Parts: sequence; structure tokens; C-alpha cells
Amino acid sequence: MAHLSDHVVFRKPALSKQFANKLMPIDTLFEAYFDGDLDIPGDISALLRDRHAVTRHQFTPAHVKYFVTKFVPEFAVHSKSYDQKLVRGHYDRGDDFFSAFLGPRMVYTSGFFTDPGQTVEEAQDQKMELVCRKLMLKPGETFLDIGCGWGTLVRYAVEHYGVRATGVTLSKNQAAWGNEQIAKAGMGDRAEILCLDYRDIPTGRFKKIANLEMVEHVGIKHLGAFYRQVYDLLDDQGLFYMQWTGLRRGSSVEDLVWGLFMAKYVFQGADASLPMAPMINYMERAGFEIHSVENVTEHYRLTIRRWHDNWMRHKEQTVASYGERWYRIWHVFLAWAATVAGQGTAACFQVVSNKNRNDFDRTIWIGKTSLAERMHFSTAAEQPSTNGNGKVHVGAD
Repeated sequence: MAHLSDHVVFRKPALSKQFANKLMPIDTLFEAYFDGDLDIPGDISALLRDRHAVTRHQFTPAHVKYFVTKFVPEFAVHSKSYDQKLVRGHYDRGDDFFSAFLGPRMVYTSGFFTDPGQTVEEAQDQKMELVCRKLMLKPGETFLDIGCGWGTLVRYAVEHYGVRATGVTLSKNQAAWGNEQIAKAGMGDRAEILCLDYRDIPTGRFKKIANLEMVEHVGIKHLGAFYRQVYDLLDDQGLFYMQWTGLRRGSSVEDLVWGLFMAKYVFQGADASLPMAPMINYMERAGFEIHSVENVTEHYRLTIRRWHDNWMRHKEQTVASYGERWYRIWHVFLAWAATVAGQGTAACFQVVSNKNRNDFDRTIWIGKTSLAERMHFSTAAEQPSTNGNGKVHVGAD
């Protein structure tokens, strides 16, 4: 039988005595780890595998305090100024902090694996290719990526599909990094990253729009307005690609404890982590017709496992730059996230939709592959790309 002492070393005698003969609430355990009151010297994944034997998943006074003083106000406000504070507090921490686990692609969303042994870079390249194919991007089309992160998908779509692309992020660091990479690639006339709130996106029309794992930050309060805004920004014959992660329907206490941990320590204000049905309902009520839905949760799990491996490899430099506490928080976050994704607590979905108009050309779906498992990914050298004047070609220059 597993015991908590098999996985942790207590540094605070009072804590050891308190839980000598009873199971420790899992949030109490991890907060003690963040505070340095205990260490996890071995494999944290082993601790998480034994979590039901050595910890309890329950609501604690700390949960109640956080829910009342932080979560509810964040849920209720979601103003531009408040969202800016929360987003920049997370994403502007430092590009080196994020590159320590994301790697050189700087893509903070689920990759797509065609083989479980692939690297996270291969998975992210395949995910970006998948997004472009699902959107049926064509040379010269206008493409908007709402919540573009560091702009990697924007650059990919311009380079490989010849579109004119705009990315939007509220993070100053992400916009600066993305625009610098765009300039280095000589794409300044075809791509740009705007640093602004999604609610301030200039009025216009885009042929294709993507939104990858950003809608959670919009908040339930603004979901209806957000999808109506996307509807207005989308060309009447355009396509909208959505990807998000959410808790499963009928969440258990364990699922909710995980969700509160994420809200408290990682993604503050990201309260729209919904199951599939209610998210699709918001889209349909805004006027969208759903074409395809794909569950990519296993790809999400593998992606986070790769991120956790990266994080462990960069421990020394991360601790030197950001301190032991930040290292420990992300150590737990990434390991726990992979664990809950593997059991279905958190799920990741991709949705392709169009405006549900009488005159939408639905013949575009005939004879086209739509779902990822039917696709064969080429090597990077064989993928469609563009040369300096934006014309699509195949193969390396």
C-alpha cells in the first residue's frame, strides 16, 4: 500500500504530525510544496498516480476563501482593464520562462501527434498545418488569429499558404516577439501582430478566422458577445476554426479541485473552460453552423508531457531567473495537467464552422478531407510554402 512518505519529505514537523495518520488534501500538499514545507524529491508522476491512495480530493477552507475573494470577482468583472492585468501578469512574465517548456516554436496550445514518439516541435508543426488545412487557406486570403500568442501560426500561414495575416494578443511581450520574428522572416508586408483587447479589433472582414485556446479567457459573461463579434468579423463565405480546453460535463470533486487550482495559480480569470455542448450552444446561438468537431485530448496530454520534460531539463536556469517557487508551481501544473487530461477531466476540442446562412456555399465540403485522422502530413520540405513575393510553391528554394 502506498504512503505519502513514499513520495514526499516533510520539512515542517507540525505538518508531518498533522497528517501522520490521515490523508492530506491534495491542494494542501501542493501549497506546502510551493511554500517549501515539504519536498517531492522523486518522480512527481508517481505521486500523481498514487494520489487517490495518499491524498484526498476535497474542498478546503482555502478553496472557499479563494472562490469568494478572487474567483467570483474575476468571473463577475472581466472588464478590459481587469483582463489586461490578469493576462499580462501571466504572459508577460518573461519569454524565457515560457520557452523553457514550450521550446523554440513558442506555441502554447495542444499539438497534434501522428506518432506518440514525435517531438513537441513536430507536433506543433503538424497542428499548424492541420489548422491551415481545416480552414482551407488559399493564397491572398485574409486570416485573423484571435489570441495569437507569440504569432507562430500567423507566420506559418503566411509562409506556407500565402495569406495576409493579422494576429491579436493582449500581451505586450508576445506582440513584440511575434512582430520581431515576422520582420526577421521578411513578412512585414503580409503579417502583423496587434497588441490589443479582442473587443478592440478594428471593424472589417476576414475570410478565415482562428481562435486557439484563448476563448477560456473571454469568460462566460462575455461568450455570447464574443461569438457575435467573430460572426461580424467573418466573411459570409468564410470559415471559423475554434480550439479550446474545458472540464468535462458532470465534473467530480476531483475535477473541480483541479479547476480551482488552475484558476488560482495558472490561468486567472479563465472561467470559460466549458464542456463541448455549452460551448457549441454559444456558437450556434451567435449564428454559426458547425461542420466538424474533433476531440484531440490525447494530443493535448502528449503535448503537456513534452512541456513537462522540457521544464525539468531547464530547472537550473528557471530557478536562477524566477526562483524556486515559480519552478515548483509549473512543475505541479504541467505534471498534473497531463494526468487529468489522460483521465478525461480536461478535454481539448477543435471545431470548424461557418455562418449558418442560406447562401453559404456548402459544396466546399464535398470531396475534401476534414478530420485530422484522414490526413497525411508531409515533411516540412514538401509542404506548400511561399517565396518572397508571396506566391505559393512546393519544395525548398
